[in-house]
Amino acid sequence: VTVYGVPDVVSLVQHLKGKAPLRPEPKWQAEQTDEQGPDFSDVMGQENVKRALEIAAAGGHNILLIGSPGAGKSMLARRLPSILPDMTRKEALEATEIWSVAGLTDSSHPMLLHRPFRAPHHTLSASAMTGGGQTRKPGEISLAHHGVLFLDELPEFHRDVLEVLRAPIEDGEVTITRAAGSITLPSRFMLVGAMNPCRCGWYGHPSGRCTCSPQQVEQYMQRISGPLLDRIDMHIDVPSVEYEAMRRKEQPEPSSAIRERVNAAREVQKKRFAGTEVSCNAYMTPAMIGQYCALDAAGEKLMQGAFERLGLTARSHDRILRMARTIADLEGSERIEAAHLAEAIQYRSSSTLK
Repeated sequence: VTVYGVPDVVSLVQHLKGKAPLRPEPKWQAEQTDEQGPDFSDVMGQENVKRALEIAAAGGHNILLIGSPGAGKSMLARRLPSILPDMTRKEALEATEIWSVAGLTDSSHPMLLHRPFRAPHHTLSASAMTGGGQTRKPGEISLAHHGVLFLDELPEFHRDVLEVLRAPIEDGEVTITRAAGSITLPSRFMLVGAMNPCRCGWYGHPSGRCTCSPQQVEQYMQRISGPLLDRIDMHIDVPSVEYEAMRRKEQPEPSSAIRERVNAAREVQKKRFAGTEVSCNAYMTPAMIGQYCALDAAGEKLMQGAFERLGLTARSHDRILRMARTIADLEGSERIEAAHLAEAIQYRSSSTLK
């Protein structure tokens, strides 16, 4: 649209009469910023976790990082924005609408240029997570639309706060019902969680300093329900960094190089899902999974073995196939090979959650 700034009524009348036409405002253009956030080049070691985060960013998959204190879970998660794919204009407008309603935009930053990254504290309430209040404002899951919702210390969140995530993860929207009425908001976000393996944090650590009993470890893990875990695509063990990795001389791969691969994989997905509401592999419908995630004989045998050995559900079966499709996209492969499927299964079989 063409926008005219009108200083007063007289100017408006003169403009409409054609006597003194107003000059249209120039179209707003996003300014290129030189913001340098945390970069993966700062992280020594943890190559397996970096690879998992690259796959998660490329396909929009939910991911849970499990490890002892100091292993780098939060540090890695907070570098995820540096490799997230570029937002399309449609995504940017949708996210900006939500932030505008919440009062988080202003004249100097009228539009979101980067994917949202929300990291609420574990003391927030269920209504703050979903949204609501007298004015029915968007909650954290809607503010993270087309971006990332990072929940650090996941088991420390109240049970009801975690359980309200289940439906939005599946449906991509949340309905807020209050006395004043109800409203449905979009909430298509990528969930990233981080947690210790036990209350003291040291279960499974080489130092052997864990003081928790097996029952205490199990009780701690049960704070996260099975249905919620089933909706998280990737369960990644984050080991403690070895001394040799910390003293390594060569520079780790920068985020810019990883982001190029992520953007290339997303371009493949854009073409694949053109004309549909699906934007990335994580949101494929069952029909799309059948069409784009076909397996050969070796893949079928591998999938059947994993299904029986890991006790997979129908939901986790589909999430593994979606992950395998993303891995194949990163490799530039049209078909899902056995190696792609094997890697996807690996990210679903955390030793801590067994």
